[in-house]
Amino acid sequence: MNFRYAMITLAWFSAGNALADPPADVMQIVRAADIKYVPSRFGPNFPIALLAGDPTQPGSYVARVKFPPGFMSPPHFHRETRYILVHKGTWWVGAGPSGSKDATFPVPAGSLVVHHGNKIHFDGAKDEEVELQIIGIGPSVTSEASPAWAAFGSMRA
Repeated sequence: MNFRYAMITLAWFSAGNALADPPADVMQIVRAADIKYVPSRFGPNFPIALLAGDPTQPGSYVARVKFPPGFMSPPHFHRETRYILVHKGTWWVGAGPSGSKDATFPVPAGSLVVHHGNKIHFDGAKDEEVELQIIGIGPSVTSEASPAWAAFGSMRA
């Protein structure tokens, strides 16, 4: 073994802070154990965790949401394109204003969905909890697309 390489390796392993996170101004690390869900504007059964950014402000954001079994959103749209990764469960998605659970398509864990801006869609969970990661550019606004919103309540920002 090269002596210089051995000394560098030894110094790296013996440094007291060698395994500390890099500076926060260089990168932000959010570990799974640090993710804290809070009730969303739809209540405690539809929790959200903000991992980075703020969807109500200009700039990029990353959020996680959990859909409880049986929770489907009414038809709606967002002005920005959103990138959604399914982490857990099967997410059911539909396009257009019908809002019918029978008009949805399954999207299993590990899949990516791109919701294009200003396109009406609806989505949710059927028989199991679904966990998603959403990436977008704020400010984000969710707009109602059907009369079903009167019973559901507003989803704005």
